[in-house]
Amino acid sequence: MLMSFKLFKLLNKMNTIISIKNITKTYASGHEALKEINLEIKEGEILALLGPNGAGKTTLISIICGLVSPTGGTVKVNGFDIITDYRKTRALIGLVPQELTLPAFETVINTLNFSRGLFGKKPDKAFVEKMLTDLTLLDKKDTEIRMLSGGMKRRVLIAKALIHEPRILFLDEPTAGVDVELRKDMWNIVRRLRESGVTIILTTHYIEEAEEIADRVGVISDGVLLLVDEKQALMQKLGKKCLIIELREKISAIPASLLSYHLVLSENGSKVTYTYDTQRERTGITLLIKAMNKAGLEIKDLQTAQSSLEDIFVNLVSEKK
Repeated sequence: MLMSFKLFKLLNKMNTIISIKNITKTYASGHEALKEINLEIKEGEILALLGPNGAGKTTLISIICGLVSPTGGTVKVNGFDIITDYRKTRALIGLVPQELTLPAFETVINTLNFSRGLFGKKPDKAFVEKMLTDLTLLDKKDTEIRMLSGGMKRRVLIAKALIHEPRILFLDEPTAGVDVELRKDMWNIVRRLRESGVTIILTTHYIEEAEEIADRVGVISDGVLLLVDEKQALMQKLGKKCLIIELREKISAIPASLLSYHLVLSENGSKVTYTYDTQRERTGITLLIKAMNKAGLEIKDLQTAQSSLEDIFVNLVSEKK
């Protein structure tokens, strides 16, 4: 019987399962892929590493998994060093790469049994079949990989990464190239895995993916970890709210007396939008409404909207540039 995730998280919220200190990576070409990365990943969380293509997300994952050597710094997984204790750390980790790297002419069940054996795990028919059931692959177990759809191959990759019962799962762009429906299925799979106590780190450039399933979000750009924070705290700190003001009568331009408020006029002239920082002591809304009345603009309705994670991400990357 699985421990409830709330209890699991409570018991482990102070436990660091991956500790990354001053990690750098410079390739022979001189390209600095990673620049002094420091990060602590907690047991039982879902961490989304968000960034554009080429930001360094895959390089960081590859270093933790022992596939790429860092130029400097250290990484420890559950207290073990990824270089001196490679076998121990690799046994704790499951990796789902971006590429669909699977043996085309092998069956699903044989692929999973072989991967389990590589990690020294004894055959366990019941465990393997449960894994196939959880990932909706049981009816495909005797099917050759080449006969599966792209989405099914992605599920096989997840099963392959989990078949040796790791405590940590890395998902590198897990829903790249899949349709929206399958993407949502994948999110549900990730949630179920987290419920069972697996720590999950996913890289993505899909904003909605990070916003939907992550506990914390790290933003990487040009090899620099710009920040890491709880998703909700991040949106509260860096997010801004918009006040959408519907006018009783359309206007063709913002009155000169209101230009200092940086209002945005809708295309049809029926609404203006005012963006404000929720963290400031004064939002300026009261002064704006008074100024609008003085300018002869009558208000029909008011609505507020919170900035999305996408807005925050775009602003952070723009500031970095």
